[in-house]
Amino acid sequence: MATLTTAFVPSKLNPLHSGYQVSPFAHITPLRKKINQPVARLFGPAIFEVSKLEVLFLGMDQKKHPADLPRTYTLTHSDITSKITLSISQTINNSQLQGWYNKLQRDEVVAHWRKIKGKMSLHVHLHVSGGHFLLDMCASIRYFIFRKELPVVLNAFSHGDKNLFKDYPELHDALVWVYFHSNISEFNKVECWGPLKDACAFPSGSHEVVIDGAPQSCQENCECCFIPMSSITWS
Repeated sequence: MATLTTAFVPSKLNPLHSGYQVSPFAHITPLRKKINQPVARLFGPAIFEVSKLEVLFLGMDQKKHPADLPRTYTLTHSDITSKITLSISQTINNSQLQGWYNKLQRDEVVAHWRKIKGKMSLHVHLHVSGGHFLLDMCASIRYFIFRKELPVVLNAFSHGDKNLFKDYPELHDALVWVYFHSNISEFNKVECWGPLKDACAFPSGSHEVVIDGAPQSCQENCECCFIPMSSITWS
């Protein structure tokens, strides 16, 4: 995943914000042929590499269906090693998000499974801006990168939790709801990316999404909803 606070994008090539101004604090990295260079990958295809993925199961009964036991994904990425770390647990793995680098970059992705009115869905949360001024200055490009790299993230979920999908293949048909969290209204939105199997296969930047409100759990106690309220709350 390309660097989300330091990537440089010429305004002529940025389809989201033609008036994007380059921060004097931005780190401009020369383009190189190596695919794992952050800027070199910015406009190339988003590629999922299994060899770069490390998966950690933390206190999970891997055979439990997410409609019976909470299942949360915490994904982080290192721009230095290009490694992706995916933790699978009942709640967000907060220890994975500590340290000044993670707090500066805020390029983590967290997601969890929910059953709402009898239907399973995967809810993915991304922090676009808010928290410090660098994130606000780079909100447009961060939004662009998150959308571009999201199929890689979803493939990491599918591959890292492959035994779950082997036991419950119907989860491939679950809808993916993506929450972009931002203090800028233009980027603060919820999108439905369709079934997981299709969202994983989307070529970067070429797909269309249906923008709508996220599904809501029943107001009263019921058996058709599990995790009535989202455990992921970001401002």
